[in-house]
Amino acid sequence: MAKAHISATNATDKTIRAIDRKRERERRFILNKARDNAEEFATLVTQRLIDRNVLEINSVQAVRDSFFSQLKSLPEKDEFDIQMKVAPIRTLVPDPNILSLYLTGYVIEDLIDNPAIEDVFGEDLDVYRAIDSVFKVLRPVQ
Repeated sequence: MAKAHISATNATDKTIRAIDRKRERERRFILNKARDNAEEFATLVTQRLIDRNVLEINSVQAVRDSFFSQLKSLPEKDEFDIQMKVAPIRTLVPDPNILSLYLTGYVIEDLIDNPAIEDVFGEDLDVYRAIDSVFKVLRPVQ
């Protein structure tokens, strides 16, 4: 009986596929939990951004509704749309939470044009940290 040959690239490919599967499962879990608890998370994110002086707004409800609609629609969005939103800020932190990264991109690119937003303070990293402080509870313990 011949011995199966296992090359270094085969082992590397298996490892890469395993990591990709783990990240995809984590991504689906986070996005589905965010959708299921969208109302609560939208309120928490809005409040956290105001408390940390990242957003200056004139209508809390309008901003909360914007986050709510984003959280509700995220699991149904195309992977391409999500990647396009996070591409400019992908290297912001070493191991980002995809949801926090997406909402950071949303605040920086889209929410800033909302009439309820008077001003956004701080850098991209400040926005990410404020948002991630809410969503870090969704990441599985590693």
